[in-house]
Amino acid sequence: MKKTPFLISFLFSAIIFAQTNQKIYNIINTISSQRIEKDINTLVRFGTRNTFSDTISNTRGIGAARRWIKGEFEVISSNCDNCLKVFYQKDFVTKNGNDRVPHDAWVVNVVAIQKGTTYPDRYIIMSGDIDSRNSDSSDFTKDAPGANDNASGMAGTMEAARVLSKYTFENSIIYLGLSGEEQGLFGGAGFAKYAKEQNWDIIGVLNNDMIGNIKGLDGIIDNRTFRIFSEPVPPTETARERQLRRFYGGEVDGISRQLARYIYKTTKTYMPEMNPMMVYRLDRFGRGGHHRPFNDLGYAGIRIMEAHENYNQQHQDIREENGIKYGDVIEHVNFDYAKKLTTVNAINLASLASAPPPPKSVSIGGAVEPSVKFKWNKVNGAVGYKIYWRDTTSPTWDYSRYVGDVSEFTLDGIVIDNYFFGIASVGENGFESVVVFPNTVF
Repeated sequence: MKKTPFLISFLFSAIIFAQTNQKIYNIINTISSQRIEKDINTLVRFGTRNTFSDTISNTRGIGAARRWIKGEFEVISSNCDNCLKVFYQKDFVTKNGNDRVPHDAWVVNVVAIQKGTTYPDRYIIMSGDIDSRNSDSSDFTKDAPGANDNASGMAGTMEAARVLSKYTFENSIIYLGLSGEEQGLFGGAGFAKYAKEQNWDIIGVLNNDMIGNIKGLDGIIDNRTFRIFSEPVPPTETARERQLRRFYGGEVDGISRQLARYIYKTTKTYMPEMNPMMVYRLDRFGRGGHHRPFNDLGYAGIRIMEAHENYNQQHQDIREENGIKYGDVIEHVNFDYAKKLTTVNAINLASLASAPPPPKSVSIGGAVEPSVKFKWNKVNGAVGYKIYWRDTTSPTWDYSRYVGDVSEFTLDGIVIDNYFFGIASVGENGFESVVVFPNTVF
């Protein structure tokens, strides 16, 4: 049958407006809790992975752990025709009066890069922490199994690499094992600086720190809810940008918050049984994670983790007191839950790595009018654009309209004062970029 222009247009629109993609479901069905369990057990058997522990032994300490992780990434690469570039990235830290640094040492990260086919210099990162600790973060000899904190996140990162390495993506993916988290986020700071020096365009950082516990100290058991922590606006914004926010909004619309909303939307679309909980703060109260050093340099970064923590099983020596068992041991890890959160990461990595870049410039206008006007720059690889909007008090993008391959559009019947707006690029495969909040006004 000869394809008429109308039929071609209809088929193309069907692709654009498709709500789901079979590739994502295939990824969901391939993540293995058994492989995650095996990797967590291996990491626990190193006894301690304190950043300042033994680097010579092949059976105990941080050195043995990172060599094993690097070896696993190399095996994964060999199974995908050497599709991963695997290497160490390291920085030297000194004691220099820091009580959390017991001696000078190299902080070594393990990196595996899967290059994209169309945008090889754009990177989406999934990270887990290699290191562990006991009650004393500077005690590098006593056992610190770190089963949940953070063998779970590291094992999830490795599993995502196993599954996603079977596919090709337009953008590059980095699977990252970071060290030195417990003593001051050294590994993340070192790698963020390395990325800046390489002039990498980082789409976002998905930091996974504790993704295996379902029973909180408060007694709640929940194997479906997880938290997404994101800061409201980048710390690198200018004084002018802060001033403009007073008049045009955007207090909760920074790049990390848009990344969080993307993860929320993707998860609810493909894994409706899950309950993503967006938390409007950089991290837990007064605490830190390895996405923060990326945020500090102006990159989008969020933390994915369990919803209910058990503090008796974090940063504790293994012991029993007054009938309470302390310590981060393997018995407390729920591998099926770790699989679910690994899957959340994998489908978002795949979606973001399949999408075109977002427009860099988005302008908005429409004061004292019953309509909203938009202008944006077109980007290579996008076949259309989607306008999103939401109530000013809503945490998520609740309304949208696909407007085609144009660079400006007027949304009639919508009052600009009552909503927040954003624009996303759409690729021929239907995958969308992160939403961009308007950054200029006309």
